[in-house]
Amino acid sequence: MPFLPVTKEEMLKRGWERPDFVYVCGDAYVDHSSFGAAIICRVLESHGYKVCMIAQPDWHSTDDFKRFGEPRLAFLVSAGNIDSMVNHYTVAKKRRSKDAYSPGGKAGLRPDRATIVYCNKIREAYKNAAIIIGGIEASLRRLSHYDYWDNKVRRSILLDSGADLLLYGMGEHQIIEMADALDSGLPVSELTFLRGTVYKTRDRERIGDCIWLPNYTETASDKNKYAESYMIQYGNTDFVTAKTLAEEYREGIVVQNPPSPPLTEEELDRVYSLPYMRTYHPMYESMGGIPAIEEIKFSLSANRGCFGSCNFCAITFHQGRIVTARSDKSLVEEAVLMTEEKDFKGYIHDVGGPTANFMQPACKKQLKAGACKDRQCLFPEKCPNLIVDHKRYLRVLRKLRNIPKVKKVFIRSGLRYDYLIYDKDESFFNELCKYHISGQLRIAPEHVSDRVLEKMGKPKKEVYDRFVKKFDEINRKCGLDQYCIPYLMSSHPGSDLKAAVELAEYLRDTGHMPEQVQDFYPTPGTMSTCMYYTEIDPRTGKKVYVPKNPHEKAMQRALMQYRVPANYDLVKEALIKVGREDLIGFTPHCLIRPQKPIEDVRRNNKNNQNTKTKNTAKKKTIRNTHKKKR
Repeated sequence: MPFLPVTKEEMLKRGWERPDFVYVCGDAYVDHSSFGAAIICRVLESHGYKVCMIAQPDWHSTDDFKRFGEPRLAFLVSAGNIDSMVNHYTVAKKRRSKDAYSPGGKAGLRPDRATIVYCNKIREAYKNAAIIIGGIEASLRRLSHYDYWDNKVRRSILLDSGADLLLYGMGEHQIIEMADALDSGLPVSELTFLRGTVYKTRDRERIGDCIWLPNYTETASDKNKYAESYMIQYGNTDFVTAKTLAEEYREGIVVQNPPSPPLTEEELDRVYSLPYMRTYHPMYESMGGIPAIEEIKFSLSANRGCFGSCNFCAITFHQGRIVTARSDKSLVEEAVLMTEEKDFKGYIHDVGGPTANFMQPACKKQLKAGACKDRQCLFPEKCPNLIVDHKRYLRVLRKLRNIPKVKKVFIRSGLRYDYLIYDKDESFFNELCKYHISGQLRIAPEHVSDRVLEKMGKPKKEVYDRFVKKFDEINRKCGLDQYCIPYLMSSHPGSDLKAAVELAEYLRDTGHMPEQVQDFYPTPGTMSTCMYYTEIDPRTGKKVYVPKNPHEKAMQRALMQYRVPANYDLVKEALIKVGREDLIGFTPHCLIRPQKPIEDVRRNNKNNQNTKTKNTAKKKTIRNTHKKKR
């Protein structure tokens, strides 16, 4: 199946006078099932709708938005696979120099707050056109939310964008229900009944039975009200138990309908069997292609949803806690397609999803009664009803390994090490070490202080220690020299300097020195972001320490890389500040010496000399007239 039309000429060649939908996207056009835009467009196409694509339009004028004229049914707008602000800025709020979702990795081809900007331009070009927004940016900003970059609570993106309807979550169900409703002649203003959507109204009576959230004025001015609102939203993300939520603004009321049900296995298989081109549009070839395709082109998306519920992750808000997985047949068929690609080298880079080793719902009751509102599946301890089973995952991995032309099948998605260690059957763990990693297994304990882990929603340190011990034991038995590389995070709510020192001591004891350090990034939709903004744990209403001072955050980062000479001063300052001078000295348990490393002092002296005023006169060359000693 060819790419969707990206020019009017391509549209006319298909015999179309007018598209049903025009999809406007902040990413370059990649027709691969790892890209939300590709999935939504192919799903619409499979139901007989005509869809055209405008990827990364020039937002400085309306010309690009007029490329196909006004669509018959609606404009569909998405910022892309990542929130545009996360895509553009580091946690230090510095502009990123590259964009993996743009041609040649070039930055600057989409605006900040792309959803809002694109909608404003469409409205400027076509005053009465129906505009429907979706994707991760719209989904996680569907109600009032703390915005890290503005450092304030922003309104629902439905209001700020001026769009008519917002689709949240993965979107396959509601996109077709919406399209069919519009196609039947219903105006977009009447689409107030679709699950997985957010609409706006001024008529309170129209809403019916709902939970009223604190209004926007309250959440924007009162942090306790913000935390209260967040917990109500968090408790209404399940498709079985969620209620309609309403949030009042001066301009009217924003209403969130309950989530759409997750796709069944059959539906998921059908979505991934659609005729994707599996690569970027050829118009990007001369520009260097699209870097984001490199890792995912030969990867398999095996599942959706996550019952891990880490507090710094927005998967619960976007995909929900119910896990659904593709069938073995579907995954094997896609893998066979991969082997037929000219650039396939025999390696499947990943078989996973939000969490690789979650391949079925957490327990039998979830599909009927929904995920529990008052407890988590893995935190703070494993739920006694949790089904811990890797048989299905192991079965499909074995099938993939046996496909002709496949040399190796890697697992690079996040593995929940606690779920893995709870499995009494070690078959999967053994085969993971033997067949599915190459020297290093990246795993995400995130921290080692139990106080911090509790705020993260992660298991205690002893669970990770058990995992590492078992990992080492299996590798010894297999005669393999492989290592666990932990992902670690600094400055998460609850992490003070004492916790950061505890983490540094752990790194000292394990001999691991991370090359890169990740600061906590307060992104929309997460419980950790709620903690960051309010300095309240919304689960308990109690105060929580939040490191916000840039200098303290720098000290926490430096402690994770205490051996780096450039970090010496920050590490020393942090140790003195928390009364841990015992870690400054010459004994093996010390993190740093009493004085700077000599090479660092020399480097500083050299830098100081270079900053002195230089004599611009040409210096006379001094020749060495002495013979070399033999």
